[in-house]
Formats: sequence, structure tokens, C-alpha cells
Amino acid sequence: MALDGIVIANICYELNNTIVGGRLYKIAQPETDELLLTVKAPTGQYRLLISANASLPLIYITDENKPSPMTAPNFCMLLRKHLNNGRIISVTQPGLERIIDIEVEHLDEMGDLCRKHIIAEFMGKHSNIIFCDDNKRIIDSIKRVSAMVSSVREVLPGQEYFIPNTVGKINPLNTNYEDFSNHVCTKPVPTTKAIYSTYTGISPLVAEQICHLASIAGEHPANCLNDNEKLHLFNIFKQIISTIGSNEFNPNIIYNNGEPVEFSSIAISMYENCIPYDSISKLLSEYYAKKAIVTRIRQKSSDIRRIVSTAIERSYKKLDIQEKQLKDTEKRDKYRIYGELINTYGYDIKEGDKTLVALNYYTNEEVTIPLDETLTPSENAVKYFNRYNKLKRTFEAESKLIEETRAEIMHLESISTALDIATSEDDLAQLKEELMESGYIHKRPTNAKGKKIISKPLHYISSDGFDMYVGKNNFQNDELTFKFANGNDWWFHAKDMAGSHVIVRTNGKEIPDRTYEEAASLAAYYSKGQSQEKVEVDYVIKKEVKKPAAAKPGFVVYYTNYSMMASTNISHIKTAD
Repeated sequence: MALDGIVIANICYELNNTIVGGRLYKIAQPETDELLLTVKAPTGQYRLLISANASLPLIYITDENKPSPMTAPNFCMLLRKHLNNGRIISVTQPGLERIIDIEVEHLDEMGDLCRKHIIAEFMGKHSNIIFCDDNKRIIDSIKRVSAMVSSVREVLPGQEYFIPNTVGKINPLNTNYEDFSNHVCTKPVPTTKAIYSTYTGISPLVAEQICHLASIAGEHPANCLNDNEKLHLFNIFKQIISTIGSNEFNPNIIYNNGEPVEFSSIAISMYENCIPYDSISKLLSEYYAKKAIVTRIRQKSSDIRRIVSTAIERSYKKLDIQEKQLKDTEKRDKYRIYGELINTYGYDIKEGDKTLVALNYYTNEEVTIPLDETLTPSENAVKYFNRYNKLKRTFEAESKLIEETRAEIMHLESISTALDIATSEDDLAQLKEELMESGYIHKRPTNAKGKKIISKPLHYISSDGFDMYVGKNNFQNDELTFKFANGNDWWFHAKDMAGSHVIVRTNGKEIPDRTYEEAASLAAYYSKGQSQEKVEVDYVIKKEVKKPAAAKPGFVVYYTNYSMMASTNISHIKTAD
């Protein structure tokens, strides 16, 4: 539930302070399930974006305009016919539902003053934008819902509009301790779930925050709370709800290592990395813009990910076969010893003997050596020596192949890690170029315009003011380490796993311990071990890092280094942007 009832209340409050009293200057429908209303209000001109997208329903004031289709859709034409130049007289939210009702006053064909409603519902796949008259009769909707689609409510012209209460949730604005105790504290489910499944508009995040403030574990069963815990939990719940009722909002985005993961309109004290905003519209605009970048890059990288994951899977299968073949060569020394013992004790072998029992002078143990009775002792010895030599050659060849396969897997995993770091199309272009050079992508697309790929490494500033750079792919890793960094800069990399090269520019200065720790955290986070709490990181002065001849991009060697365990949490490290 991204837009919960509290966020909707915050938006409703903001709209009442901006567009109420304004006139609908333009009505556009850029997408099949989206409206863009331009409102001229006494305080200025605003654009209100309303989306009933099933996967991303939202509403906020935006500065950006969107191109409209050449021919306006029927729903858009209907709104223009009725509401153009209409005045917005109220923006309300029923209870704490995820619904906003925009009431518009306008003149009809006869010149009489009348009112209409644009009702936006933000309920996942059931999201809709419904146009109603003043008696709440549906005139039309951006998505028509027939009885064949929904048995609960038809959304068709002429039908009466109502809010279905299919889950029997309670309005938290009108609750009391008795209701709370009877409905929340009797459920044999985690307390957080008991709260958000009982009341409308309460998201799991808000329920977790309520439990956090009450010092109650969210996973603790609600029906196991004692009387003091029930009362304390209710008081915290009532306190938060009362702030909503008095329009005291604290919009904020929760970040995890620089990526927005959640947002809320109440202060979320259980997380440290919360960035406050003075406007819920600005918050939603930035949150969804950043989320859209991540989503778009992941979509565009899906083909490359598939190629890389297939290559990794194939390489692991090849490695498994090679290791089994290598294991089969472990008995090669046994055959060499058999040959030596036959040569030593061959005078004891009689014609027709099928075995030779001899003392192994390497271990001082007796061994039984199978013999081919049709061969002479010397021929039996030669036969064992031939087996030994064949397995020895296999061992040497397989050892080399295994080393190459492991290097190939490490290289592919470094590309896979780089795909997770990629933030732009240029980053993806560099990764595609690397795959082409390595032969994983055979067809090289022509670049008719000769566009130069511009992709820069990530740039951070340590708490002590030192510049720290992180390569986003193997090309950048090589450039950072061998072209950008000076000999006395420090180099960091996650130990024995794919990851980014991290360079700390010293400028001839001594680096404090805190900067070492922060650089190591960057190396830990931008590695295959990102999901772990801590990762071992190697660090060494840059001039000790070497690149072997004909090595793959990003591959280096070093022999004298330090190591430390570093946290993968980089939320406290400042970016240079």
C-alpha cells in the first residue's frame, strides 16, 4: 500500500491549500488511465496529475507537462464539456479511505449553477477515476467496470456511486479504546497485521511505527498483549491518528543506501535514513522519479542480465564437469607407484600370476597390485606408467582449464554486479561493449552517429573530506586504477569476490581511520556481498596493484595488502553531487 490513507489525507490537505478556489483551465488525458488537470488558483497555476494505473496509482501536484494524444479520449472530452472553467470548491477524503473527492462548481447548458465530482480511488488494480453528478450518480469513469468484472460494484454510467466495504475495516478517526481492544487485541496474528487489517488507511509501515513507539515487537501476537500493553498501544495509536485529524503531517522518504524504499506522511523514527520534505507532492514526484529510473534501467538491462546469467550458469556446469574429471586423476600417483614396485619386485612374479603383493617403500605398507597374466612384468610396469602419464597430462590440462573457467566466472559475476550498480543507459552501453569484446554478444550494432559513451564512476566524499571514487563496471575499474589514480592513492576491493574498485585520493596526505572504514564500506556495498551485513575487504597502496598481460577487464593482482571487515551500510557516506 504505497499511498495509504494517511498520505492521501496529507495530499488532500495540500490540495485544499493550493487548488481549492481555482478554476479548471485545462483538462488532458495523457495516458489511458491518467488525467492532468491545469488549475488557475489565486495563489498561482498548478498541474494536478491523477493516475489510476493498476500498478502505480498516484496523485500529486507537478511542474511537468505531458504531451497529450492528437485526439482526446472520450472521457477527457466529457470532462471538458462539463467542467471546463469550472471552479473547484472542495477536496475531501471520506474517512481515511484511499479516495479523494474533488467537487467542481460550473454552469450547465441552461446557465444554471450545478456541481459535479471527480472521485479518484487509489486501490491497486481496482484504482479508478469516476465522474459523478451532485447526487453521486456515475456519469462515466476512466475505467468501466461491469457486473461480469466485479460482483461487488458496477462502475457504469447511470449507476449509483458508493464505497464498497468488502473487508469490514473501521474508520480510525472514530475509534475508541473499547473498539481497539475488541477488534485489534483479540486477533491471533502479529500486532502490526492486527492494526492494519482492522483500520482503513493504515499501512504496514505505519503499523510497525506504532508498535515501535509503544516498544512492542511487531511480530508479537496481538491476542497475547497484557492490559498495560493494550492501553499503551492504543494511546500511541490515538496520538498518531489525532495528529492526522489536526493536519499535522511530516512527509519523509526512507532511504536504504541511497535508494528510496518507502515514504510516509508521519515521522518514521524506527529508521535512521529518513529525509523530510515540506510538500507531499514534491516528495511523491521525487520518489516516483527515482523509482522510475531504477525500474527503467532494470527493464533495459533485462536482455544483458539474461545473457550474463546464462553464461554464468553454463560456466558453472562446465566447471563442475572439469572438477569431476580432475578428481578422476587423483589416482595417477598410485599407478606410478605400481609401475615402480613391479620394476623393483618383478623377479617374484611367476608366469600366470594375476597379482603381486609387494611392500610399498613410500608408506611401509603391503599393497596388492593387479597384473595382466598375458603380459611380462616389464610390460605390466609400462602399462601402469602409461596410465600415470595419461592422467598426469589430463591433470595439468584440467587444472589450467579450471583456472580459466574460474576466471571467466569471476569476470561474469563482476559484470552481474555492475548491472546492479548501473544508473544510466551509458553504463549499460559500456557493459554491452565489454560483453562484445569478451565474445558473449557476437553481433556488434553499428553506431551511425558515432555517439561517445559518457559514463562516470560514482563519487563520494568521506567524513574527513577525502574524495572516494567507485568504478561502476570493469572498464571504469581499469580506468580508475591505472589511469586516474596516483601511485600513493589507496585502492580497496572486496576479498575473493566480484566487486568495484574503490580509489581514495590522498593528495599526499595521511588518511584517517574513518576514511579507511568508509572506503572499505563502499567496496563492500558495491560487491557481490552487498546483501551481507559485513564483507572482508582488501586494501593496498595503489602502486602495489598490477594488471597481468592479456588479463580480462577489471582483473588485477597484488601481493602485499591489508584486510578489514567492513559494513555494507553506506547510508552515512555523502555523495559529491
